[in-house]
Amino acid sequence: MDVFVKSLVETAKMQRVKGRKSILWAYLCWLFGGIFGLHLFYLERDAHAFLTWSTLGGYGLGWLADVTKIPRYVRDCNEDPKFLEELGERMRKNRKPPFSTSRFISAVMVGYLWGQLVIMAIPEDEIAGFNWKIFHWVIPFAVALGVWVVGNIGRETGQLWLTMAASYGSYTTRWYFPDENVWLTVMVFTAALTFDSFSKQWRRTPRTPKSFARRVTTLTLCALVYVALWSSYFYFNGKITDSNGDEIPVHEALHHFFTSPWWTDLKQSLYDTYQYAQHHGWYEIWRQIIELSDPQGEQNAYKVLGVGPSSSQSEITSKWRALSREWHPDKVKDPEQRKVAQEKFMEIQQAYDILSNIKAKRRRKNKKSVASD
Repeated sequence: MDVFVKSLVETAKMQRVKGRKSILWAYLCWLFGGIFGLHLFYLERDAHAFLTWSTLGGYGLGWLADVTKIPRYVRDCNEDPKFLEELGERMRKNRKPPFSTSRFISAVMVGYLWGQLVIMAIPEDEIAGFNWKIFHWVIPFAVALGVWVVGNIGRETGQLWLTMAASYGSYTTRWYFPDENVWLTVMVFTAALTFDSFSKQWRRTPRTPKSFARRVTTLTLCALVYVALWSSYFYFNGKITDSNGDEIPVHEALHHFFTSPWWTDLKQSLYDTYQYAQHHGWYEIWRQIIELSDPQGEQNAYKVLGVGPSSSQSEITSKWRALSREWHPDKVKDPEQRKVAQEKFMEIQQAYDILSNIKAKRRRKNKKSVASD
């Protein structure tokens, strides 16, 4: 290794002291949680992991593509000398990182997604007397940030301010193109091209190591902001369609839901259940739930045959025979009515079998109980 590569290795040793990552564990994380970026979090590629999580595996394509990239990610994370030597050779041949189609497309897609998400999250109507449309000036920031985050994955980096300047400069096109998709696309491509042409450079020193707690905290905060934007969109701008075909804003529908008789009755039922459990115990609640769920189909069988729990086996048999004669399919000539009669006939037979088996089990149980006494 020459002096340049040695400096990379020595810098890595000084700034990072950690355990080596296993390629086996990386693939296991990819297999069971790769769509959420688990393998990338394991390999300390936190920004990459967040982007994968927020796009459900890079729309599925990024997750699949990573299956061939994991060995390189592991070598990068472990700062393998051979990897650093290859990296140094690429740095010598190229003053700046060469153009990557996949990375550029990713930057465009993420920049567009984040810009579109901010647009959707801004309430269309005034809330509490405040016009939220002033936050449209956040859209270029979201676009630039999305492009910049993609550009800073791995061994490449770049400055945010230049990308942001390009994003805000091209934001003025919205006054020339009324179609939102047009000016947003222009802004995203301008930001991505500016970053790739004028800001992108090699990351010549490893990232400063962060504690596990700090990494989790940072990712959690980013996830909360991302979810908050989606929640704002659904709550303030989302609409549902009722049975009459009328569109109702979600926030109005939720308000009416929590004042509806159905919710009021349900809330009272839950409160009554809680009070009952305080006096009789949660096991009694569970026992009643089991009974009400009719796991053996006993209550439904009583209903089908028109008998009650106190009916004897002979009464059940008598009722079963009468209903079987009444609903026998051979007595019906019309094909449609015969189909209905056949279904009813089968239901009667099933109900009779259920009750007969239950009665027989209980008789045997009672005999054993008497014999033991």
